[in-house]
Amino acid sequence: MGRIFLRRANLIDGANAPRKNATVVVENNRIAAVATNGDAPKPGANDVVYDVAGRSLMPGMIQCHYHVAYDNIGTLFDLDMKHPPTMLTLIAAKNAELLLRCGFTGAVGAGTLHNIDVTLKRAINQGLIPGPRFMAGGRDVVTTGDSVDFHPSWWKMQMEGLGLICDGPDEFRKAVRDEIKQGVDIIKLYPTGGHGLAWPADVMTMTLEEMKAASDTAHERGKKIRGHIISKRGIMAALDARLDVIDHGDQMDDECIERMAEQRTFLVPSLYFPYMMAEQKRREGKASFPGVEEMTRGLEHSYLTLPRAQAAGVKIVIGDDFGTSAMPHGDYAKELAAYVNGAGIPALEVITWATRNGAELLGMGDELGTIEAGKLADLIVVNGDPVKDITVLQDRAKLDVVMKDGKFVECHLTPGKAAARAA
Repeated sequence: MGRIFLRRANLIDGANAPRKNATVVVENNRIAAVATNGDAPKPGANDVVYDVAGRSLMPGMIQCHYHVAYDNIGTLFDLDMKHPPTMLTLIAAKNAELLLRCGFTGAVGAGTLHNIDVTLKRAINQGLIPGPRFMAGGRDVVTTGDSVDFHPSWWKMQMEGLGLICDGPDEFRKAVRDEIKQGVDIIKLYPTGGHGLAWPADVMTMTLEEMKAASDTAHERGKKIRGHIISKRGIMAALDARLDVIDHGDQMDDECIERMAEQRTFLVPSLYFPYMMAEQKRREGKASFPGVEEMTRGLEHSYLTLPRAQAAGVKIVIGDDFGTSAMPHGDYAKELAAYVNGAGIPALEVITWATRNGAELLGMGDELGTIEAGKLADLIVVNGDPVKDITVLQDRAKLDVVMKDGKFVECHLTPGKAAARAA
């Protein structure tokens, strides 16, 4: 099998300023060469050449807060009462393929039901279904009566598919070990409420000792851990416990930012969800999830603090609660515009969040996230320039190429003639 040449590209490589008239050569599943100004190797008779014609070539994006099994969630009860596990697994498989075809070649789970992330990851890796590279999340690890333990007691629901209810460090250790036994790669805690959950953000639903027990156990077994955390108190506790990922962080301040940068903690702001909830409240007079006023205040605060976090070197990644009633699966790239238009972050930096930073959280920073010789060929070609207009990433009709592991998932370009290839 010959090489694949992508010529005359506007190269957005995830690390540098864009470069015009670039050529990227793919051989097998890796990038063999990246060149500009005619320095690329010459194609042979067995190679295939695609004229990108000024379109933008960039790394595949990584969705870092992914709920693959969310299916039009309107209330919290929809999480585990809407579908049986078998049906929900099929829905999740469809969502995983959709994510890939939207230009996201990687995903990091942020909580799922019935071990669906692990099942999908195995099926994708075995070639049974199409989907992204997957860091599998698991059930929510929570405490008695917190925001996730919301079913009335007389229903006598065990929550076995949705969460693990733990109280005390020993129960947290056991829960994390059990999740890892089931194949989970990243553990999800809920140390605070807020950001769409019933408990207010300033209430801590677990102790620092419980958080440390969970974090230490995950790290001892080579896994990552993340937390739904809104308040400054919660963020500082998460940093003390050495969590790897802070989800949302709506109330972070400069002290939080300094420590997050120092500890290289990842931040997933997920601003599109509160934006959509605020818009739903404006249109309909109510939002699908509680706490919309608190979310709106957090949104406005985050617009001010995110530029400071970016400047300080915090590892920010993208990802949000797609699959809720206000945010359907497939709208993933709309989140990027929230940071450009709302927080004033330059589009090129947001693209870096979605590519290079995402690959680092995925644990594949040496293999993915930038377009460099030797790295795995996860690439997309966009008919437009997302640095000038970030919204072009939202239009699947403008996504001319999606490549994962050197193979086309989507390709709407026409290869050049044989004579041109051999010239």
